[in-house]
Amino acid sequence: MKLTIERAALLKALQHVQSVVERRNTIPILSNVLVTAQKGRLTLAATDMDLAISETVDASASKTGATTAAAHTLYEIVRKLPDGAQVELETSTDGNTLTIRAGRSRFSLQCLPPADFPAMTEGDLPHRFQIAASDLKGIIDRTRFAISNEETRYYLNGIYLHAAQAGGTPVLRGVATDGHRLARVEVPLPKGAGEIPGVIVPRKTVNELRKLVEESDGSVDIELSDTRIRFASGHVTLVSKLIDGTFPDYERVIPTGNDKVLTVPCKEFAHAVDRVSTISTEKSRAIKLAVAKGVVTLSATSPDAGSATEEIEGDYKAAAIEIGFNSRYLLDITEQIAGAEARFLMADAGSPTLVRDGADESALYVLMPMRV
Repeated sequence: MKLTIERAALLKALQHVQSVVERRNTIPILSNVLVTAQKGRLTLAATDMDLAISETVDASASKTGATTAAAHTLYEIVRKLPDGAQVELETSTDGNTLTIRAGRSRFSLQCLPPADFPAMTEGDLPHRFQIAASDLKGIIDRTRFAISNEETRYYLNGIYLHAAQAGGTPVLRGVATDGHRLARVEVPLPKGAGEIPGVIVPRKTVNELRKLVEESDGSVDIELSDTRIRFASGHVTLVSKLIDGTFPDYERVIPTGNDKVLTVPCKEFAHAVDRVSTISTEKSRAIKLAVAKGVVTLSATSPDAGSATEEIEGDYKAAAIEIGFNSRYLLDITEQIAGAEARFLMADAGSPTLVRDGADESALYVLMPMRV
């Protein structure tokens, strides 16, 4: 194998594929990236056995072939090469080493046989649809903060994607929850997605997918079955196993009768929460909201640090209420609100609170209160 490729193109592709490779691997081949040179193009692939990524870039290959080399090392080498350099990749005749040349720099890496590289079988993916990259970005950005990190509740370690009805309109819905907060986002149902099974897309896949849609302004092709999902955008393909579990009936935790409505300027509220929470204890991060007509008083106390209060104006007409929240969770939710106002729908100090974007009905957040 022998080819020449521009550094920027190689770096961008390596950046995508190497992030799938785990830093610690008991199986040596999984630390490597599969490098395949074909006429006019180079394909890079990596896998951790649950998630596989491949990306194709333009390159001029004088000898076709394939090899595998250490993903993170190769990425670091290319990253440190001078901008605008032409990079030459060549394998030795016995296939055991990969030589990288650029200008006066020369590196040799040990290789493992490409035949040992595990192929991730996609199987039959009967459901196919296309979604705008901006819609997919919106689902990921506004739900992933609520994905659970608790490995014991593995069925919460991802985004639940499914077709649903919202007021008689078919939608594609993404839901994530960690038991303390819940995020639900809807986009118009793409053509062909009406019959899809409800699937849980793992956290790592969600994060890798987000990096890919960042650079795409077109659409993303999605194919899926009950156990696998495949995303294709431009020259990049991502195949992932799905979480084998049942997502809880999240509709049950979304309150419907919350009648105490508070509307606050979102940015001003978030800044006040951030300032007051400086005092709250590291463990609980608790902050109290005392809501009365026209005013919200935010307060936090800590036996070690002292206390803090701040008042902001808010539109509120119901009976006065005091309610406590985890300040970090409040900030996570207000970060997702694009409109100027955030709307809090409360019942009492012990029941879930509903948070909505004043300018966007497609997203809904549920937050469990804390005893303060």
